[in-house]
Order: sequence, then C-alpha cells, then structure tokens
Amino acid sequence: MSGQTPLVVIAAGGTGGHMFPAQALAEVLLARGWRVKLSTDPRGARYAGGFPQAVEIEVLTSGTFARGGIVAKLGVPFKIVGGVLSAMRKFRKDRPNVVIGFGGYPAIPSVAAATLMKLPRMIHEQNGVLGRVNKVFAPKVAQVACGVWPTQLPEGAVGVHVGNPVRGAVLERAAAPYITPGEYPMEVLVLGGSQGARITSDMVPAAITALPEHLRQNLRVSQQARAEDVARVEQHYADHGMGADIKTFFDDVPSRMSEAQLVIARSGASTVADISVIGRPSILIPFAAATGDHQTANARGLVDAGAAIMIPESQLTVQSLSEQIALVLGNPDGASHMSRAALSVGKPEAAQELAALVEALAAH
Repeated sequence: MSGQTPLVVIAAGGTGGHMFPAQALAEVLLARGWRVKLSTDPRGARYAGGFPQAVEIEVLTSGTFARGGIVAKLGVPFKIVGGVLSAMRKFRKDRPNVVIGFGGYPAIPSVAAATLMKLPRMIHEQNGVLGRVNKVFAPKVAQVACGVWPTQLPEGAVGVHVGNPVRGAVLERAAAPYITPGEYPMEVLVLGGSQGARITSDMVPAAITALPEHLRQNLRVSQQARAEDVARVEQHYADHGMGADIKTFFDDVPSRMSEAQLVIARSGASTVADISVIGRPSILIPFAAATGDHQTANARGLVDAGAAIMIPESQLTVQSLSEQIALVLGNPDGASHMSRAALSVGKPEAAQELAALVEALAAH
C-alpha cells in the first residue's frame, strides 16, 4: 500500500442487521487510520445515523425482486446496472483498497463493481445461513467472514469465523454486572428486530400480565413494537397497572439490555451478538419466515450454551411464553447461570478481527 490513507468501501443496507456490524467495522477502521465510505441505498441511508461523522455516505440505486409488483420487478435489473456503473465510476476516481459487502440488495452495486474491476473484496455474513446476495458473491470474493459458525458455504467459497461485530456502545457494556431477579424492580427488554415484530406485540404483553402477582408487581417492560401496534400494547400494560415504555425503535438498546433481567427477542444476528457480549438471559423466538430458517441457526449457540430458551413460532402461545418468563425470573441462580453462559459464547473482539482481515487483504 502506498503512503496515502487507505480507503475501505463498506457496502450494506436495508436493516439494522446489516448496518450494525458494518458500523462496528467502520468505527474500528477509522480508529486505525482508514478512510471509510458507506455504500448503501436510500432505505439503508435511513439506518446510517449511528455511523461516525467521518464516514462518507454514498447512496447508489439498487433493487430487489422480493418486493413490488410486476412493473417494479421489470425495473430492477436497470436499477442494479445503473448502481454498478455508478459504483465503477466512483471507484475509478477514488480507488478503494478493499470493498467489503455485508449483504442485502443495497450491497450489490459496490461488490459487483469490485468484482468486475478485480479489486480486493470480501463479504461478511451475519447469519448461519448465507443471505441471497452473499450466496451469489461468496465464491467470487477472497473470503467470507462468518458471524455464526459453522455457516453453510457454496462450493469455492472460503470461510473464516470472526463472529458478529458489535458497535462501540455495546462494547462499553460488555460483561456489565448482572443483577439477578429478586424482590425489587426488574426490567424486561422486548426487541422485535429493527423493524418491530407483530408476534411479540400479540403475545408478550398477555404473557407478562399473566405472570404470578409476586413477579408481575416488580416488573417494568421496555418493548419495541411496530408503529401501528404501539397504542394497543401500551393500553394492555396500562389496563394491568404495569409500567411500560413502548417505542418503534430504541436507540439505547445497549444500556437497556445491560439493565435488564431478561431479554425477549427475535434471534436476528445483531441481537444475538449484543446479548452474548453484554451477557443476559434470553427467550428467543426465531422468525419462522427467515431465509433458510437462519434465525434458528443464529439462536443455537446461546441455546446450546444454556444461555437462552428458544420457542419456535409454531409452539408459541401466551401460556408457554408466560411459563418460560416465570421460570427465568423466579429462579435467580438459574438466571445468573444463563447470564454467564451468554458471555461464554460472546465474541467482543469480532470487529477487531474483521478489521485485521480487511488490512491483510489490502496488504496482499
């Protein structure tokens, strides 16, 4: 590498699941003296608020066949080609030392441009099953950094286990002391992924208010819900005289999680990584419609370690959920064990390891 400041282009977008690990890598590479550009689409740009100021955000057109009607689908190839050509123009002007994709269709233009221009490139896969975009590029990049191990990889792809990078705000709470459940105010944190989840709004309030009185009277709930569900979820807790903070998005998940006695959540890759780095007992409800059932694969590490209880959507009832919540909150020793077990599978160094792979690829 020449004497000038090295440049990495991070291609990510869509949801918090892609953007949070991308942000974690950006934070580490900036600290190591790199210039960082984030290549995303207009939807991904909405999630980019947490990125450090020094990151240049470039919005490119892309598209997906998964949404929209026939006319929208017909336009997708043109959008993608336009995005790829635009990325190639940018790369010629300001040549990146490495391009790294984090999956999601907004990553397509930059990773495709890097492939066509034979630039050093790699991808990071957050889930135990490759997403559609990463599956296409896996054999065409130097390596696939995997968040969950083992990850099923296509023929010709080289995988390396780094874990899922967590943001600085999560690392600041790593292994935060756990206050076991007891006869004092307790916090339950309910997360539905960055887009909220209908099923948690339907099930969790009823399950929590069905708890035995001695547990319920000490509980306060922070719950993520879709905009259209906020009012009814709030009303349910209010009707049962319970304190609850219901929002569509929490921008302070790390501090809420560190104060929680129990986390109830989908098993998205970022959520699982946060739970294991901070170290909290959890009840995980994998999203049944996730590609290749990857959320079940994501949850397995915590479940196998004895840190989490997994309830498949098909078996989720108000009663089954209420019983599991009571099991954790009514058993301080067990909850404490789950907290330590979560830490045992955490990889707080994942962002540093991924940054080291980026630097090694640039030096090639």
